[in-house]
Amino acid sequence: MSTRPEETSRRTAMLDSLRWPLRLTRWGLWAESVTRAFWPLWSVLFVALALLMLGLQDMVAVEWVWASGAGLTLLALWALWRGLRGFHLPGEGAALLRLDATLKGRPIQAVLDTQAIGMQDDASTAIWRAHQARMQARLAEARAVEPDLRVSEADPFALRYVALLVLSVAILFGSLMRVQSVTNMGVGGPDLAQGPAWEGWMEPPAYTRLPSVYLNDITAAGLDAPEGALITLRMYGEVGALSVAETVSGRAPADTPSVETAQEFAVLQSGQVTVDGPGGRIWEIAMIPDAAPQVARDGEIEVSYDGEGQIPFTARDDHGVVAGTARFQLALDEVDRRYGLAMDPEPRAMIEVPLPMPVAGDRREFTQALVENFSLHPWANLPVRLEIEVEDAAGQTARSAPEVMALPGRRFFDPVAAAVIEQRRALLWNRLNADQIGLLLRALSHRPDDVFRSEVQYLRLRAALRRVELFHRHGMDDATQAQIAQALWDLALEIEEGDLADALERLRRAQERLEEAMKNGASDQEIAELMQELREATDDYLRQLSRESQRNAEQDPTQQGDPQNMIEMSQNDLQEMMDRIQELMEQGRMDEAMEALRQLQEMMENMQVTQGQGGQGQSPGQQALEGLGETLREQQGLSDEAFRDLQEQFNPGGRSQQGQPGQQGQQQRQQNRPGQPGQGGQGTEPSLEDSLADRQRALRDELNRQRRNMPGQGTEQGDAAAEALGRAEGAMDDAEQALRNGDLGEAIGRQADAMEALREGMRNLGEALAQNAENQGQQGLAEGGDPSERRDPLGRNAGTTGQVGTDEGLLQGEDVYRRARELLDEIRRRSGEAERSEQELSYLERLLERF
Repeated sequence: MSTRPEETSRRTAMLDSLRWPLRLTRWGLWAESVTRAFWPLWSVLFVALALLMLGLQDMVAVEWVWASGAGLTLLALWALWRGLRGFHLPGEGAALLRLDATLKGRPIQAVLDTQAIGMQDDASTAIWRAHQARMQARLAEARAVEPDLRVSEADPFALRYVALLVLSVAILFGSLMRVQSVTNMGVGGPDLAQGPAWEGWMEPPAYTRLPSVYLNDITAAGLDAPEGALITLRMYGEVGALSVAETVSGRAPADTPSVETAQEFAVLQSGQVTVDGPGGRIWEIAMIPDAAPQVARDGEIEVSYDGEGQIPFTARDDHGVVAGTARFQLALDEVDRRYGLAMDPEPRAMIEVPLPMPVAGDRREFTQALVENFSLHPWANLPVRLEIEVEDAAGQTARSAPEVMALPGRRFFDPVAAAVIEQRRALLWNRLNADQIGLLLRALSHRPDDVFRSEVQYLRLRAALRRVELFHRHGMDDATQAQIAQALWDLALEIEEGDLADALERLRRAQERLEEAMKNGASDQEIAELMQELREATDDYLRQLSRESQRNAEQDPTQQGDPQNMIEMSQNDLQEMMDRIQELMEQGRMDEAMEALRQLQEMMENMQVTQGQGGQGQSPGQQALEGLGETLREQQGLSDEAFRDLQEQFNPGGRSQQGQPGQQGQQQRQQNRPGQPGQGGQGTEPSLEDSLADRQRALRDELNRQRRNMPGQGTEQGDAAAEALGRAEGAMDDAEQALRNGDLGEAIGRQADAMEALREGMRNLGEALAQNAENQGQQGLAEGGDPSERRDPLGRNAGTTGQVGTDEGLLQGEDVYRRARELLDEIRRRSGEAERSEQELSYLERLLERF
């Protein structure tokens, strides 16, 4: 390399342009050298400092402290020698090489080079200068090189990270104040020249979620401490130089202060804590009392039609309620002691039910509802005294004021079923009532044709009667009493619910139960559920009537009713009539409601469903929609059952033996589930999840059959419907697998996906059918059919155009917006009425989301 002035000036100019990148790169090389040379030294120092901050020197013998100190000192000296031996200070040349290696074409080296050959050739010299000019310009891209601080090759076991972790733990849980305690250790004993020392902590109870307090850092005279906080004090140095006196633990004051080297006591009252001696402190402790929890009944008790009661309550505590119990005791002085209740009752333990606690959220103040079904208990619908007890983490309890209420249970509105239930209650009240029960059951079965709807019910009653009389003569034990009571319950349930294939009979019985409920002053909740049962029975009756009319039309196509003598009524008209009945009942106008109910009954019995021209009945598309709707309802029912079972998993204490409500509610729900295997005591009953999984699989197979037979495929909307139903089928398959694995939460999620896909498929199928019907209607009119003779499925004349609807605007101008606002307000009003069915509320919510 030449030393000519030109080359020197070029080097100087290059260094000036690379001043900061070169300087930063050189500093990085220094950091690399220091890190690789001295990482063992600071690792040893980190470990030594961490051990001192954690106070390990105070927990072991002094010999161990000195031995450990000597070992760490030797390690530190070795690490220092190793570092000094391996450390070297990087120069400018090393920094230039490192920086040049990161640039394309090594421009630094090119700028510093000189032309080796062709110096006498002007062209060669021009090319060389152009090359150096390009390299000089490339130096503007130079950036400082990041140092490589990795020492993994020298530390394959990552000991440096272990030391750093120990130091981090010491910083979090230790204190630098503990380091000075090592100066008190000497060969002959404590270093009296340094004087005695003390250390203290206050640890609040864990349930308060408050942090611990290091008392050495507290210089204020006053200190707030929660009740039950644990204070720990340790004294170091000459024994007796420091002493402790306190008045917060409630212990009898000692004549002389305690000179023990360690003391622990709980804060049970306000008082004073004193550390006497050199460096001592005095704190005035103000105890924060732990308030007792509070609980009260809150809100109306609601009882569903099947007897499931919801008992709301409110609880609060300053640190949170941890558990609670509801206790029900028979209020014997409030019982109407007549008939089967005239005798003294058999002794029974009070009902104790664990209260539901919030799974997530704050338990310092909350409102929950105890949901249980006590229908099978002998005290169902009898006066009981309810006491609710809650407990906090400190073990303090609180009880609500005793409240007399009727124990929630199912009410029977069929007179025969109610009579059977009354005798069952008398049997469970006292088995000595068996003689009177036998007489009443004989009277009930005297003329079975006038009382029972089926011979099977009569035979079951006679079997129960014979068992009552037999065991009354020979003695009745507890097991027999429970078996007879269960048989009477099953019989009453069958009489009340029935197993009738005739939809008209079901409709009549729904009307009878609603009328009986109005006469007996049933609650609004029960009347609302019975009204919903009437709506469902009406829908079922209309479907059955439609099928019957279709069969009659196929057998005799000429058989038609007289249109002039027919009163045409749409589904909306029926709905409005039932809404009117419910409105009258809510207003307390029971006589008018019963009269409207009788008019509805007469109208339904005389109703005929008209068919379209030719007596074709329901089209395949309508049947497919109806089938998908039924599948959707069954899937909703399965999802509801899975959700109830998931709730029971969070309340396992509610499951108990006969006479306790948790098991009773579960048994009743299982009895109400259709298709439940293992009834009658034969075979082994499968698990609840397996039963739900089997029903889910059957529902999936049914959906697969419906999807394969679905009309309208090949069109855009039909293909979209098939695709949505395919997704629903896949979601059902996933739900079945989750049920078999016992994952109820995952199963409920997949069932929700299946229902959403089902709704989408039904919407697409309905659009496909509507488009197909419109095309067929236009084709029929073009072929010369008489549009005035066409009727819709509800028997209404389609008019001269053959169309049920109209394309004309019904409202114009501002009326359109006014009517739209009225409709939206009405939808919002109805969506806020909790007594409406879940299906109706879900439909109203979807309307609000869409519009």
